Amino acid sequence: MLNWIWAGMILVSLVCAAATGRMEALSAAVFSGSQRAVELTFAMAGAMAAWTGLLKVAEAGGLTALLNRALRPVVRRLFPRYETDSEAGRAICMNIAANLLGLGNAATPMGIAAMKAMARENGGGADRSMVRFVVLNTASLQLLPTTLGALRAASGSAAPFDILPAVWVTSALSLLAALAACYVLEKPHG
Repeated sequence: MLNWIWAGMILVSLVCAAATGRMEALSAAVFSGSQRAVELTFAMAGAMAAWTGLLKVAEAGGLTALLNRALRPVVRRLFPRYETDSEAGRAICMNIAANLLGLGNAATPMGIAAMKAMARENGGGADRSMVRFVVLNTASLQLLPTTLGALRAASGSAAPFDILPAVWVTSALSLLAALAACYVLEKPHG
């Protein structure tokens, strides 16, 4: 379906540009946008490499173990089925920590590892805890939105992190709403 939407947008753009005699402007916009997309991709790749490397250093230095201990009460409450010292519990803690730091795509491998560990520990099928984990990942609380800051810096923002209060409020509210919906929908009906 998404392919049809994109194809439709391209077709409408071509028709409008042809109808208004602005094909040259459309061509210039396509090439300019493509160039900016490549530049942004390299800027984001550099930021992702830096943060992923810092996470590896933090892991080797014991910071991840410290974060694991700090997040145990939260993980124990949200995921009572999994021991915090288990493979799944540690992966969940690391994923939450990465999301708190706003690492976005760098948190994805940890999220996949957590889901695989959770699946192994519950016999291969999905359970409510796994659904709750996906919800937690989707509406994660971000204390330091590093990916968003990197995007803003790459786009020329003089103060890429001046949005912190808004990010804190919106991410906290979205997380609370998502978890509340998750718990309400988990209740047995009937």
